[in-house]
Amino acid sequence: MVQKTLQTSKPSKQRKRLFQAPDHIRYKQFSAILSPDLRKSYGIRNLPVRSGDTVRVMRGDFKGFEGKVARVDRKKYRIYIEGLTREKVDGSTILAPVHPSNVMITKLNLNDKWRKKILERRKKAKETVEKSAEETEKKPEEPKKSIKKVKTKKKAEEKSGKAESKTQ
Repeated sequence: MVQKTLQTSKPSKQRKRLFQAPDHIRYKQFSAILSPDLRKSYGIRNLPVRSGDTVRVMRGDFKGFEGKVARVDRKKYRIYIEGLTREKVDGSTILAPVHPSNVMITKLNLNDKWRKKILERRKKAKETVEKSAEETEKKPEEPKKSIKKVKTKKKAEEKSGKAESKTQ
């Protein structure tokens, strides 16, 4: 017998799953929303951030800053943006880390042929889902067939007998 395992809701186990995630899952967790114009042109809402993308910081101390992604650190779940620096105590400057959920992609780096294929595949999938949704809306609903219950003589007599006993 195969048992269906339920996903735990314990915060400690969720954190453990996040920090011990393999690279192919971490890649998907690096997703950031696309700007409205990119969303219209590609037909998708979000995409994992890669180095070379231009992003705008939407939340946090650096809100409003826009720049090119210099580095992606999958181990620490942070991205580093060119020009977004902070000063260390010793006076040296370093790139400030930003979580990918706090940024919006404004320009995509399409140098990679695999990324182009991903965009095409996701756009095509969304179009087919929308197409099937439109077809189901256009179909007229068939009238439901009503089932008539036929009373048997026995049941009719029982009911009439009960009705007579109540009146007496």
